[in-house]
Amino acid sequence: MATDYDELRTEVQESQNDSLETLKSANAPDPQSVVRELDASDDMDTTGIPGGEFIAEELVVQVVPQLKDEFTCYSCFLVRHRSQMAREQDGHAYCIECEG
Repeated sequence: MATDYDELRTEVQESQNDSLETLKSANAPDPQSVVRELDASDDMDTTGIPGGEFIAEELVVQVVPQLKDEFTCYSCFLVRHRSQMAREQDGHAYCIECEG
């Protein structure tokens, strides 16, 4: 038996026959009800959300002062070694990456 590969499959043909009214009458959520659900979820406790909980730990960082062979780039504000200085103008130093 020969098969006509150009003929529409039955499930495609049935879906094309669905009328616009049938699609409109489907049980789609009302846009206002979705907004109300989202607002209600915002009011819920945020302990289940990562980053929403309060962690009572203190971050301890040792601050090292800028060394004599380092400079702070006036453009990107990163502390860099003097070998990475591209130019110095009006007392402000700029690194190779910002000038490149």
